Amino acid sequence: MLKNNAVVYALSANVELAQKVAGCLGVELGKVRLSHFPSGEVLACPEETVRGKQIFIIQSTCPPVNETLMECLIFIDALRRSSAKEINVVVPYYGYARQDRKSKPREPISSKLVADLFSTAGADRIVTFDLHAAQIQGFFTCIEDDLSAIPFLGHVILHDESIDKKNLVTVSPDHGGVNRARRIAEKLNTPIAIIDKRRNAAYQPEVMNIIGDVKGKDCLIVDDMVDTAGSVTAAATALKENGAQDVSLVCTHPVLSDPAYDRLSKGVFKHIFVTDSIPLPQKFLNDRNIPIHVCSLAPIIANAITAINSDTSVSHSYDMYAN
Repeated sequence: MLKNNAVVYALSANVELAQKVAGCLGVELGKVRLSHFPSGEVLACPEETVRGKQIFIIQSTCPPVNETLMECLIFIDALRRSSAKEINVVVPYYGYARQDRKSKPREPISSKLVADLFSTAGADRIVTFDLHAAQIQGFFTCIEDDLSAIPFLGHVILHDESIDKKNLVTVSPDHGGVNRARRIAEKLNTPIAIIDKRRNAAYQPEVMNIIGDVKGKDCLIVDDMVDTAGSVTAAATALKENGAQDVSLVCTHPVLSDPAYDRLSKGVFKHIFVTDSIPLPQKFLNDRNIPIHVCSLAPIIANAITAINSDTSVSHSYDMYAN
């Protein structure tokens, strides 16, 4: 049970997840007035007084990203102007995270801009999961806690009896994700393989080499997010061409933009494990060719909220999945 006059709010992006979090905490969600003016502008504000209260908002900046982002910023502003004591924003999926550097001349660093907007609106703390690049934490001028769903997902797979861990190889789809894949591999006690890839002139992924032995093995690709599913399906195809028996996929953020559905519905993966950081369209849940398992972040978020509320370590939020 929360103390210190705390209130948990859900905006439009993660209502079902927020309800699960509230259930874990044993509280009711705060009432929000959320609407649009005829011009399309957003109105978001609390329906009851928040003066002197510790606030927790749950809102992913997922597609439609500009809508969910503005909704959250406007709600933060309303809370600040209503004399809330502390504003904590849980952002299970942080949009614009891939625009974290200038890869070409004259490009923006949008993830830094979004971080500045949260602080300008009045957020005191941001809680995220598996930021695309760890250094994004340094973009925030408010407190930023980047939790990881990887120990939790590894725990789920470890206890899934349909997966033969003795024949499993954990695979990183690129060099940048090796640390993430290694954390899963250590938990499952498996060897690791790495996909050596590059993108062509049309920005399509091309697999160059596979570092590691996958012949006759069941492979588990570990990624932080899946957007159009181009990279992971290309990786799965390359693994099977190199003798892999079955390929499964685990990722924190199922963005799943078009043409992800068409690619995944071809039955490339034996299992797909994702979290509910982003709500899944129903078609992904109804298609038998997409064996998707949704693992809820609600207990971890509830533990993080409890830790912040009681001034204890947030890093203990997923200790229950350490073994």
